[in-house]
Amino acid sequence: MRDIRIGAAQFEARDADKSYNLGRIADLTRRAVAGGAEIVAFHECCISGYTFLQTLSRREMDDIAEPVPDGPSTRRLIEIAQETGAAILAGLIEIDGDRLHNTCVAVSPDGFVAKHRKLHTFISQFLTPGDTYTVFDLCGCRCGILICYDNNLPENVRITAIMGAEIIFMPHVTCGLDSVMPGRGKIDPQLWENRHRDPVRLRQEFLGPKGRAWLMRWLPTRAYENGVYAVYTNPIGVDHDTIKNGNAMILDPFGEILIESQALEDDVVVGLLTPEKIPVSSGYRYLCARRPELYEKLVAPLPEHMRKGTQPGWMIKKPESRQ
Repeated sequence: MRDIRIGAAQFEARDADKSYNLGRIADLTRRAVAGGAEIVAFHECCISGYTFLQTLSRREMDDIAEPVPDGPSTRRLIEIAQETGAAILAGLIEIDGDRLHNTCVAVSPDGFVAKHRKLHTFISQFLTPGDTYTVFDLCGCRCGILICYDNNLPENVRITAIMGAEIIFMPHVTCGLDSVMPGRGKIDPQLWENRHRDPVRLRQEFLGPKGRAWLMRWLPTRAYENGVYAVYTNPIGVDHDTIKNGNAMILDPFGEILIESQALEDDVVVGLLTPEKIPVSSGYRYLCARRPELYEKLVAPLPEHMRKGTQPGWMIKKPESRQ
């Protein structure tokens, strides 16, 4: 790894409006590059839109999906990279034969670099989970990608770090969701609509347990326990029937926040990542101290009474007679 400036962006994506969303990606990439960024990262499915996918039929999902790297959105990302001189990571729905994937694409001015297919999909029954981890070289750094829920399972971040990732890009669409946890839940859309007249109330919601406070329970830990940089991206504003809080940020290998957006609008923040923190971090030492011979239980099936997982979004709001 070398010294590198990276931009973490947030914006209010429009459902199924790829042209608009790619326009915002271009604008925010230019802004990040003006701040010195060499890589700019965007949120999960930022090109297609995300939460509304749970309402779509298979045919409608096919209509919004495209191949990677040969589809028009990946080609447009490469054009933006060439126009700005920056590498870009952005998300979309990929079609590969008869399979659909929630995919994050990495491109540079030289072309397509890598893609990661989300390992834990639950927004639509028509998505096929990925089956591989993704680690690659970009701008002189060893990078990995894990999408949203992938990061909630410590094993995924640990394996990506063991594979050599120094920087893990973590594109999300999260927060402002129903939950049994105290203080969590959806954010009132009226607060977002009234954000210019009363920003204080909205900021309190965004920073509280419905948003940032929940992130702080686990996100710094993923960086800390593995000795990696974490580049977290998330939309802001309306996302189908939810309000998202943004809080795009970059965390260092000590779990400290290098840079963070608290803007109540589209934004991009740029942070300087430096290599010297990694080998002296606790997480790096933890990787070296592992005893794999003791970890057989990690790959053993769970006992039957523990096999209840998160309810998929498409089950929560399952459209009738959709095929």
